[in-house]
Amino acid sequence: MNLRKFVSARIAALLLVAIWTSALGAQTAAQPRVIEVIADKDNRFKVPGESKPVITLKAGEKVVLRITSHFGGEKARDDAVHSFTVKALNDPKWDIRLYEGTKDYRLVAPARAGEYEIECAVKCGPGHDDMKAKLIVQ
Repeated sequence: MNLRKFVSARIAALLLVAIWTSALGAQTAAQPRVIEVIADKDNRFKVPGESKPVITLKAGEKVVLRITSHFGGEKARDDAVHSFTVKALNDPKWDIRLYEGTKDYRLVAPARAGEYEIECAVKCGPGHDDMKAKLIVQ
């Protein structure tokens, strides 16, 4: 009788561990990918680990852009030092004013695959006209 209770308790414990592990895995899978971006003081976008500033996403993918912005010599009246703008999307969520420091932005990738230009719309200083990056949606 004691052996039967022991085995039943062990099975119940293993089931609880399996359920908890499965729920934890689902929760982890739901966490959006974090992509680091630097709007640097030389008025260039940089993506650590990439030779060129390119961000590749899956259509509809939820992501967190962790953008670090540095003063590049000029700023807007509202103290924005850069912006992260994808004009072709015509979506205010993809038109971000950037202030000095690091901030996370939760975004959803466009549903339509393609290549989109990311640009800085704040006159940030020398090199501003070349402050561009590429967003590739697969």
